[in-house]
Amino acid sequence: MAGSEETRAIELRFLTAVEEFREAVDLQQEVWGFEDVELLPVRLFVVANKVGGQTIGCYDGGRIVGFLLAIPGVKPGGEQYLHSHMMGVKTGYRDLGLGRRMKLAQREDALSRGIRLVEWTFDPLELKNAHFNIERLGAVVKRYVLNQYGTTTSHLHGGLPTDRCVAEWRLDSPRVTGLLAGTPEPRGEVIERIAIPVDIAEIRASHPARARSIQAGVSEGFLRAFDRGLTVTGFERSAESGAYTFGIWDSK
Repeated sequence: MAGSEETRAIELRFLTAVEEFREAVDLQQEVWGFEDVELLPVRLFVVANKVGGQTIGCYDGGRIVGFLLAIPGVKPGGEQYLHSHMMGVKTGYRDLGLGRRMKLAQREDALSRGIRLVEWTFDPLELKNAHFNIERLGAVVKRYVLNQYGTTTSHLHGGLPTDRCVAEWRLDSPRVTGLLAGTPEPRGEVIERIAIPVDIAEIRASHPARARSIQAGVSEGFLRAFDRGLTVTGFERSAESGAYTFGIWDSK
């Protein structure tokens, strides 16, 4: 079990060697429990590193305990961005800030190359991730994809469709720069809320039919809100639920 970040020197570095990529693939399998056919292979890490993506790792001594993989993309209008495809942290090293360290390293590297946008997808039922993405990093959500990856073998997905929010992280927007500097922008009017039970992980494990019903309602709510031109700009937590809050947001 890992100790606090203050008492353990965990190194963050950009991965470049094939052996490091193999270690990241092994950790990917450990975290998600995918069957081999669903694992992102070493070759993808090699290619991402070669063509302008990002391959970042965290090491405790000689052992990898976290990784991030991003690949470059181009929007229909020609804007370059990074699709941050996967980030994982080893059990026993979570809640030490390693995910935030990797995302901030990702941001710094992207901005140094003139890239102002990073996107990634996340499961809306993973409330801890939602809070991290929206409240800690300043990402917003404007798009929702139904069953993006199909049904997978990962125990983390619980046999449910892989519905996903698309996080949009405008790296030098006032929202993001202010939040990271500790001076967040004033919040606008909340127009819509979608709440999810705080025990959704237990429901997904023990009552899959109920979890699927909750997921379907969440998906319907997100799609309806986006049809109205709303954006997820906040995430509220209480003892009973986690709630996405929707409002109007200008990315510029």
